[in-house]
Amino acid sequence: MHPVDTFGRPVRDLRISVTDRCNFRCAYCMPKTVFGQGYRFMDRKELLSFEELERVARAFVALGVEKIRLTGGEPLLRRELERLVERLATIDGLDLTLTTNASLLAKKARALREAGLARVNVSLDSLDDAIFRSMNDVEFPVSRVLEGIDAAAEAGLPVKVNAVVKRGANDEGIVEMARHFRGSGHTLRFIEFMDVGTTNGWRLDDVVPAAEIVERIDAVFPLEPVEASYRGEVAQRYRYRDGAGEIGVIASVTQPFCGDCTRARISAEGKLYSCLFAVRGTDLRALLRSGASDDDLRGAVAGVWARRADRYSEVRTEQTPTRPRIEMSYIGG
Repeated sequence: MHPVDTFGRPVRDLRISVTDRCNFRCAYCMPKTVFGQGYRFMDRKELLSFEELERVARAFVALGVEKIRLTGGEPLLRRELERLVERLATIDGLDLTLTTNASLLAKKARALREAGLARVNVSLDSLDDAIFRSMNDVEFPVSRVLEGIDAAAEAGLPVKVNAVVKRGANDEGIVEMARHFRGSGHTLRFIEFMDVGTTNGWRLDDVVPAAEIVERIDAVFPLEPVEASYRGEVAQRYRYRDGAGEIGVIASVTQPFCGDCTRARISAEGKLYSCLFAVRGTDLRALLRSGASDDDLRGAVAGVWARRADRYSEVRTEQTPTRPRIEMSYIGG
């Protein structure tokens, strides 16, 4: 049984948040305070256990999921995460990846690779140390992120580098980012600043359109488009005409791709969300801890997906960013 939603979209990708904690305080994700208050992080018993996460993962794979990405918060803050990776890596045909700020990656890369992780996505918004420290808001240096990237590559983990671009904050470094990662073997992806959650002060004027990003890079390093590899591929891909690799742009604001969205998301305490911009989720933890069978779990997930009608980015207006939405730090990117 491979369910499709009300727009005929299958479920192919699952993002699993393994913790709500992060050691960065990036303003677009987890600013230092929310409406003047600090964060109340979940108690350990509120989080899904590795055993529960494996059950959820297997239920989704049975329904058609082919790729799982572990997220957070910062997933490497979850103790012994490599044990979860090892469990999930035994699922046949699964593409298992992880998104990280790389603050702990130099220490963890080899263990993650040996556990069966396929690749990592590293968040890095600027190569300018002062700008990067300002954006992560904890004075974390660029050099240590680059060390993490190098350690991943040395361990045999392919790396994708993700940069959220905000006008007036880090957009002047777009071409320099491209220059640095050209020929490195790492794929660089630029992400339009999105109105995820309600605490990041999003304004449309802060968005640097993907088309502008491509234009800036193309003017220095000529590009040509690459066709999508599969339905639901988020990034629009471009390769350098001289063969020095490729970049991607994720244009969920200016060029929404809801029509091909195949992603579901699980929060750290086990709520299922069918959209990054969702207001509420479905509690799978209660189901898991009530003694439900695997068939019950699959049936619940399939039912949620079959009713799905999300297309937030396609209907975004000047008013929609003021509506309540789940925060990115809680659900992952």
